[in-house]
Amino acid sequence: MELPATRAATICALCKERMQRLHDQGRLIYTKSGMPRFKRYLDEMPGRPITTVWTDIPPINSQAQERLGYPTQKPEALLERIIRASSNEGDTVLDPFCGCGTTIAVAERLGRLWIGVDITYLAVNLMKRRLADTFRDELSRYEVIGDPKDLSSAAALAEENRYDFEWWAVDLVGAHPAQDKKKGADTGIDGYINFFEDERGKAKTIVVQVKSGGVNRGQIATLKGDMEREGAVIGVFITLEEPTRPMREEAAVAGFYESPWGKHPRLQILTVRELLDGKSIDYPPERHVSVTYRRAPRARGKKAEQIGMGLPVENSGQPGQ
Repeated sequence: MELPATRAATICALCKERMQRLHDQGRLIYTKSGMPRFKRYLDEMPGRPITTVWTDIPPINSQAQERLGYPTQKPEALLERIIRASSNEGDTVLDPFCGCGTTIAVAERLGRLWIGVDITYLAVNLMKRRLADTFRDELSRYEVIGDPKDLSSAAALAEENRYDFEWWAVDLVGAHPAQDKKKGADTGIDGYINFFEDERGKAKTIVVQVKSGGVNRGQIATLKGDMEREGAVIGVFITLEEPTRPMREEAAVAGFYESPWGKHPRLQILTVRELLDGKSIDYPPERHVSVTYRRAPRARGKKAEQIGMGLPVENSGQPGQ
């Protein structure tokens, strides 16, 4: 049914007026044939509510820059979406199974307070390094609750769980844990440090062994053999007890390793007391040559007084982010 002529004329006039107004506002684009099309902006469109299935965020692949080698690591984009949708800047984010620390790293970057909890020192050590590498001097102040702060608490940890004690002691010297010895054979090595003497050279290795008690000269001799097997240039023996004189004499016989930075004892004995007092391994400067850990990519954070990371005595949850 055709409209009356007067009605049709009115409609055409209104269309022309509206088209002219849109043209003047820059809201029209034209095809090659001259056909006008309406220009839309995303912030003017309501869109659709987000569903519970997100396929636009891919998992972390083997070449991803943020990949740290943790088996259950989640993409930062995923945690950023969750944190932005469920909290505001200044709110507190809790992750009770935080694994390699994706949640707390994203929370730090987004200006949230955070609390991270995990059952192992292995995970907490990884989180500490991730935060330091990512935010450097912009990292908020935080406290690690539950780790030994003195010799007596270190001894208590060794008595309670020797594996956690070994992981904690290995981290004191910046070494990477050798393996999960609960699942595999004990090779006598508890940690590794890798470093380069120059940009084109082959990586050098330092092996670390940790003992909580019953130390003797024979263990130093055994570590020498482990060094030969691993091709290590330096061996480090960490002990909770004070070493005996025969142990130090056996270590001295190993001689020195020479680098561009000078001579370094090939076999070094360090007590937990000395490490807590600030002593470290004698080897080329870590800030120049260490490649022990894969570093998290740099990011900028918003400083806040963080609550920190905790280490529960018992926790049976699944691995975290």
